[in-house]
This record gives sequence, structure tokens and C-alpha cells, in this order.
Amino acid sequence: MSIKLAVVYYSSTGVNHQLAEWAAEAGKEAGAEVKLLRAAELAPQSVIDRMPLWKAHAEATEHIPVVTTDDIVWADAIIFSTPTRFGVMASQLKQFLDTTGGIFFEGKTANKVVSAMSSAENPHGGQEATILSLYTMMYHWGAIVVTPGYTDASIFAAGGNPYGTSVTVDAQTKSMKENVRDAVAHQTKRVVEVATWLKQGRLQH
Repeated sequence: MSIKLAVVYYSSTGVNHQLAEWAAEAGKEAGAEVKLLRAAELAPQSVIDRMPLWKAHAEATEHIPVVTTDDIVWADAIIFSTPTRFGVMASQLKQFLDTTGGIFFEGKTANKVVSAMSSAENPHGGQEATILSLYTMMYHWGAIVVTPGYTDASIFAAGGNPYGTSVTVDAQTKSMKENVRDAVAHQTKRVVEVATWLKQGRLQH
């Protein structure tokens, strides 16, 4: 029995794309069928063109499919990754989530296993608040939120956020700690594991 995992992210310069790539890899290693999906860009092209890193990243990832509500219906589990925007998720991801009302009213968001990751440019830049803002929407979905908690040493090594992997990004190089990858892998495998338990339980009834 394979779990269907959607890794949904928004990224302007590549940090959350990297987190999502690591989650997708870990999901496949855990035996899941994985879709890597990005939220559609909302910023005007004229703005993107003035920012070299943003422009380069947009061009390098334009082949990645844009997430749709059909992908949410398809998935047993979903991992979201978003940069912090004043302590809440990026508007690009929020806009997509705002389109899920139809499947929500049909009961198709209920019991999805979900988890989230985030980034900011300083240690207290709102990473935890951003993840919690996303989870607030998930409670309305009727989703089952699975956090990493402190269930593995990698969580502490990556910064110790029990709500979801979060990173502090160097403003110039957009780099992050190498050991973050281990925390992402642990969080992803935990999500797949819990989703597997849930799916097995459903099949037994």
C-alpha cells in the first residue's frame, strides 16, 4: 500500500524549493508516491525581472507543475513549505489555499495528513507563527496535523522547532545549515508513517 504525498511549496529565491525537494526525496525513500508542486506566482513579471535571484529561480523551476485542488484530493498526505511574510505564509500559497473552498465543502480535505515547513532571514523572523498560521487553515479543513515535535535528534540540530522544520537563511547567499536536510527527512518520514497508519485503519473498516 503506497501513500500519495503532495509536497506543495512557494519559493521566490529557492530556499523553500530546496526544502520541498528534500521532502520529496525523503517521501520517495519512505515508499510514497510523490508529487512536487509549486504555488502559482502572483508577483508582476516587472517586479521579478528587477530581482536577479528571483528571476533566475522562477526560470529554473517553471517546469514544476502548479498545484491545483485536484492534487489535494489525490493526496493522502501533504507537506507545505513557505517563506515567512510578516509572520504568516506567503500570499502565493495563501491564494491557492483560498481556492480550496469547493473541495472543503465536499468533505474532500477532511482527514488529510498535513505538516509544514518555513524560512526567514533571522532566528526570530516569524517561522513558528507562519507554520501555525497555515495549521489554522488545516484545522478548518478537518486535516490531521502531524508535527515533528522533538521525536528525533535532527530536530534539535536544525534549530529545535517542534511545529515543523524551519530555517534561518543568510540574506546574501540564501544558504542554510546543512543538517536541516536530516530534519526535513525525519519530518517527511513521520508524515508518511502516520498517513500509512490512517490508511491501513480505513481499509480494515
